[in-house]
Amino acid sequence: MNDPRTDAGELAAYGYRQELKRTLSPWAVFAIGFATISPVVGIYAVVQLGFVFAGPAWIWAVVVAALGQLLVATVYAELSSQFPMTGGVYQWVRRLGGPRLGWLTGWIYLASAIASLTTVAYLGASWLHMLFSDGALSPAAHVLLGVVFIAVALGINLLGVNPVKHFLNAGIIAEGVASLAISVILLVFVRNNGFGILFETLGAENASGGSVLAGFLTCLAVAGWAFLGFDATTQVAEETERPRRSVPRALLRAYLFVAFTVLLTGAAVTLSLRRPGDAVAGETADPVFAAVTQGLGDWSAKPFVLLVLIAFVACAISIQTYIGRAVFAFARDRQLPFSRTLATVGARQIPYVSLIATAALAALGLLLGLNGNAAATLISFGSGGFYFVFLTVAVVALTARLRGRWNPAAGQLRLGGTGLVINVLAVVWLLFEAVNIAWPRAQLAPVGGSWVQVWAVILVFSVLFALGLVYVAVAKPHTKLAGNPAQEEVKVP
Repeated sequence: MNDPRTDAGELAAYGYRQELKRTLSPWAVFAIGFATISPVVGIYAVVQLGFVFAGPAWIWAVVVAALGQLLVATVYAELSSQFPMTGGVYQWVRRLGGPRLGWLTGWIYLASAIASLTTVAYLGASWLHMLFSDGALSPAAHVLLGVVFIAVALGINLLGVNPVKHFLNAGIIAEGVASLAISVILLVFVRNNGFGILFETLGAENASGGSVLAGFLTCLAVAGWAFLGFDATTQVAEETERPRRSVPRALLRAYLFVAFTVLLTGAAVTLSLRRPGDAVAGETADPVFAAVTQGLGDWSAKPFVLLVLIAFVACAISIQTYIGRAVFAFARDRQLPFSRTLATVGARQIPYVSLIATAALAALGLLLGLNGNAAATLISFGSGGFYFVFLTVAVVALTARLRGRWNPAAGQLRLGGTGLVINVLAVVWLLFEAVNIAWPRAQLAPVGGSWVQVWAVILVFSVLFALGLVYVAVAKPHTKLAGNPAQEEVKVP
């Protein structure tokens, strides 16, 4: 019999055996969270689009998104402090909002997470190409390099937890040099613009019909991508030592460190760029790369590309790590087709089948890249799904809190009345940002795209939600759970 005072004993109180290897230290959990949110991946994914739609003032959209997501991260930290189980949002919503809603939330979460892996691989493929070639990258070659990117990240994950930790540590070092060190150098020695430029648009509103507000909202929709992934720490709770304490702390520390780094890098690039108007006009394809090479010299190009590439690989590894665990948690509860196979844990005590399956699906998503530049579309897909999940979790947590079904004080992170205020503000923020991201915008669709591509986010997730409802109605996965989770006691074992 498991001692309830141990990590395995607490897990057994929720009906699960200790199958995964519990070897992650607080630092390792922080590394997973940091690498998944990734300031490098976040900033390079949104900076070009930010300049195009809001000009140098794009940085304020990042500030708003960072503050809004900090509210959400705090709610997640409270939940993770009380439910130290792999599965994260699926487990929380299942227990606080009922098994059907838990399944639907987990379903959208998995689709969004796989889309985020596809996005990181697609963006990372560009840097992989830049390391070896200065020529143009065709859509077919872009997709192929993206597949290579995913295959490498999968191979490292299949080696086990310890190799993953080493690669993530390398990623953090690369991120520190590529973001913090270079940003400080740019701010101190290579500043070409005064601080007043941070309040200018330089005509970027022309891309939004002349409306500064419309351009800012479009930029804010894209900026939301920079602050996804902090929940990765919750997916490795069953592999973490003292998860009630370690997971929420790692989540918040990783988020705050990344948010600071993203804002510092964004400001440094904007202030040091020699011709910011070229970035607004779209003539500077990569403002960050331009700012670094202009400021440090052409010699810095390849070393900088290598640092960024390492950060992208670390991000892909981390995303695969948490997606594999999320699928494992779903399959362990017999919530998916082929659940018995997907829940298989290998000799290295990792859910290797889930890792392989999700990598294959992410690679299929790269086919979107055959239609020219798919970055904006992929970012919208990933962001749209995640913000729907964020909103669902925040609403369920608030409802359970107000109805007395959830007592946050039972966890180790105790915010008292402040937690309720934060929860309410998080719901307000997410209602706004979810609508803002899903809003159909022609400027975020591929050039010359049809109405289907303009409405792609709403259409795709509507179809996914409808498929989920059909599956719940036909397969009735909630009846396969042990007991009735909707009636479980929501308290610490």
